[in-house]
Amino acid sequence: MGREVRSDDNEAMSLRLPLIVALAALASLSMASSALAVGLDDQRVASHPKAVSQPSRAATATTLIAPPAVCPGQNDLDAPAEAQVQAMTCMTDFARERAGLGDFSPADSLAQSAGDKSDDILRCNDFSHFACGREFTYWMAEAGYTSPPCWRVGENLAWGNGDYGTVRSIFEAWMRSPGHRENILGDFAEIGISVRVGALGGTPGTHIWAQHFGTHCG
Repeated sequence: MGREVRSDDNEAMSLRLPLIVALAALASLSMASSALAVGLDDQRVASHPKAVSQPSRAATATTLIAPPAVCPGQNDLDAPAEAQVQAMTCMTDFARERAGLGDFSPADSLAQSAGDKSDDILRCNDFSHFACGREFTYWMAEAGYTSPPCWRVGENLAWGNGDYGTVRSIFEAWMRSPGHRENILGDFAEIGISVRVGALGGTPGTHIWAQHFGTHCG
């Protein structure tokens, strides 16, 4: 039997920078192969049995971005995926610490589900929380994260071409979007992060980023 969840959508926010084509879509993504771009999808949150609201943090996005000396490798597109995920984890922890919050605990199940979501986006050429026609919590459920009776989860997605696919560029885009920033600074306990590189919308070398957030009640 399927689990009924309530999802709250926030308006998709686009990052406007020179040479950027910003797309936020719940459908298949298409873009010019010569374009350097970064794109965000709308932020997603679901919970069972009820949602927990989280107020926006007062800290501005720029004060929450870690310098390269604190989080090395944030501009290295050629680093191994594990190193890029480590840098993204560092950026996320830095932002939470600056906002007066504790670090997330790593969750293997959320890392697995984030990777599966990124794989779906590339396999189905569908930059969406519903890539390949699946509910956005599908892979979290498959990984067992939503098996307990009370849970809350969230998802951030982004893609970037060229320099806009770096850890820093993607993280800056998330932090400039209120919905995505609320996930990063949200009332979650655990996180899993993935990055995949492949052809999206006919453009090879696209970096697909996913953050999966979660917490279990009681």
